[in-house]
Amino acid sequence: MKKKSTSERKVLARGKYLALLKEGKWEYAQRTRNIGAAAIIAVTEDRELVLTRQFRVAVRRDVIDLPAGLVGDSADSIGEEAIESARRELLEETGYDASDLTLAGTCTTSPGLSSEVVSLFLTRTARRVHDGGGVEGEAIQVEVVPLRKLRRWLTAREHEGCLIDIKVYAALGLLK
Repeated sequence: MKKKSTSERKVLARGKYLALLKEGKWEYAQRTRNIGAAAIIAVTEDRELVLTRQFRVAVRRDVIDLPAGLVGDSADSIGEEAIESARRELLEETGYDASDLTLAGTCTTSPGLSSEVVSLFLTRTARRVHDGGGVEGEAIQVEVVPLRKLRRWLTAREHEGCLIDIKVYAALGLLK
């Protein structure tokens, strides 16, 4: 059931990509162009999961995550469908390509903090076509982990001080 707020929305701050809003007692972040995000559960034909490792300023640590990115976030991708963004982000970040992406679900990331909604796509035929690493300034490390060793591998990364993004655990559930 969709409920509408009866409170007035007030902009507290606005940056290039985010706005901080207040509505009633709630303060939350919203993407400035109201764009969504796409994340990819990319499994290779050898039953490996393709992940990213990237330093994230907000948490000041490396984060293990699914390949992901914003939908239509640049001048050359405005109007792009989420599935197109998923293909583009998978290729840019990891160097993997997939022709058979299917929508696994749409979810919120932190609905008490952000209005962001993520479209989660799945492929079981990801194949490497180049090194990846992201676009300028991203410094993404590609991690390819056999599914049978994934839980142990994630625990080892946590012991190293990495954080694991919740979407990775969602992927584990969807892959069962």
